[in-house]
Amino acid sequence: MATVVIDRLSKTFPNATRPVLDEVSLTVGDGEFLVLVGPSGCGKSTLLRLIAGLEDPDLGGISIDGTDVTYLPPKVRDIAMVFQSYALYPHMTVAENLGFSLRMSHTPREQAAAQVERVAHVLALETLLDRKPSALSGGQRQRVAMGRAMVRHPKVLLMDEPLSNLDAKLRVAMRGELMRLHQHDATTTLYVTHDQVEAMTLGDRIAVLHDGRIQQVGTPQELYHRPVNVFVAGFIGSPAMNLALGRVEPGTDGPVLALGTHRWPVPAVLLDRLAGLDTEAGHDVVVGLRPSALGLAAHTPGQTDVAVAAITVEALGDETNVLFLPPFPVPEVIRAGTGPADTELTAMWTARLEPDVAVTAGDELTLALDLAQAYLFDAATGMALHPAEAGVAAA
Repeated sequence: MATVVIDRLSKTFPNATRPVLDEVSLTVGDGEFLVLVGPSGCGKSTLLRLIAGLEDPDLGGISIDGTDVTYLPPKVRDIAMVFQSYALYPHMTVAENLGFSLRMSHTPREQAAAQVERVAHVLALETLLDRKPSALSGGQRQRVAMGRAMVRHPKVLLMDEPLSNLDAKLRVAMRGELMRLHQHDATTTLYVTHDQVEAMTLGDRIAVLHDGRIQQVGTPQELYHRPVNVFVAGFIGSPAMNLALGRVEPGTDGPVLALGTHRWPVPAVLLDRLAGLDTEAGHDVVVGLRPSALGLAAHTPGQTDVAVAAITVEALGDETNVLFLPPFPVPEVIRAGTGPADTELTAMWTARLEPDVAVTAGDELTLALDLAQAYLFDAATGMALHPAEAGVAAA
């Protein structure tokens, strides 16, 4: 186990118009399971490859267990990597695949056999040791790939979307397997994924990347409940947070929120937790509401009703998601706040309703918005209009 410290790491590929990583700083604690998430091309896999020594940075440094490894070759970094493809040797048995790195490092035969046996037991591979990869299922192959990385007891384990080739049911099972393995070995782990469910269930902390920069680092709950900017708010959560352009303006009885032709009082509970909001002169904002903050007006009476037409209805058994176009402006392009590029946001909104609600595509319905659960962001910068919370780090 070891602490990994990434200090202002930058990397630009030849002929690229911008850096794939731009002064990224991050500390992964000893024994921590940290998940890297972000859209395609944000720099997740490149960061992993730099830590592994498969790429050299342009600027910045990497230390593992207090040792500067920035330009050291991969074989002396004491790391192991699990790739998206299983990368097993097809002509070798499971036992031979598991023990390959031990053989290459000239580990004594008895010691190597004991280590292979231990990992096989942990991964429930004892009965498969004599099989070739072609005789294994996808989940079994993935367990062998993880076992091959674990067998050496590396200081750091790097995983690059290791479950992306598995079907949905097997992914769920393998997530549980990964959690059990981490609890067993407590190896410092960096895990790259584009799957939010994986990130939220596996990570002790999550680092959100966008355009080569870290937007926010925190626990899954911190990122979900206290996003530091519009990008994180729109990226974390499934279904995604609903976003709209609005303005907070002074009103007769207090500040009001204007969304298109709708004007609603800003709930006191929302005002109490906001910082930097100019309620006297007015403030252009991006308003965010989770799908669960929308309900049928008949079930949730209030003053914040909107009439909409259901475009798509997703009946998922334990909930019903209704997708619709809101009757107020939705940002087509919003700046993420800390990234150099613009982030496109969907115009469609989602309401998460009770499973017994009878709604079909094309139905007209009236929804109530719970503004007490709203998030407000500065429209110019994309940054959240609430004070930073302990444990939430924005880069």
